Amino acid sequence: MKADQYVTVAREGVHESEINRSRFICALAPAATEEEAQEFVARIRREHPTATHNCYAYVVGADASVQKASDDGEPGGTAGVPMLQMLMRRDIRYAVAVVTRYYGGVKLGAGGLIRAYGGVVGEALDALGTVTRRRYRLATVTVDHQRAGKTQNDLRSTGRTVVDLRYGADVQIEIALPEADLPGFEAWLADATAGTATLTLGGETYAP
Repeated sequence: MKADQYVTVAREGVHESEINRSRFICALAPAATEEEAQEFVARIRREHPTATHNCYAYVVGADASVQKASDDGEPGGTAGVPMLQMLMRRDIRYAVAVVTRYYGGVKLGAGGLIRAYGGVVGEALDALGTVTRRRYRLATVTVDHQRAGKTQNDLRSTGRTVVDLRYGADVQIEIALPEADLPGFEAWLADATAGTATLTLGGETYAP
């Protein structure tokens, strides 16, 4: 069962906290694939080659099918896991977090590390903001050229999202609809175009 919606990071960015003289710098970014997440981790590591640790966590998939975390030398379970838990607690998907630590000379202990790593990810999410993406079904409305303009206007005026337009022998208007709206939409389309339009269902997408 696919998720009807998910929450992700609104934009790439960085948030920094200082805890007992250690610097904790959380870099967050959206990541559409595991490869994108890994590339982001590698990039942050290149930007902070002298850091004591570059720990990371990422979640990919609307159903969180891919989850990875790394402590990068911190005591087991004190960095990557609390970072991942914070992402999961906030229902964040398709996102990657890297927390870079510059050690300040004061040991935090296991509990302190868990609070620090999880906490800075939560603060970064608050600072950068999140966006909810909902699941839509792609569908193509095919109409003749004569009715195309009015149909497009009718679609937009009723709040439907037009994704693409293709002109050929007919006009194909690709739209994105919530699955639950399909039966009602088919009836509306038949009425709006006097039964002259055809509707072809396609794949799925997530959009704001």
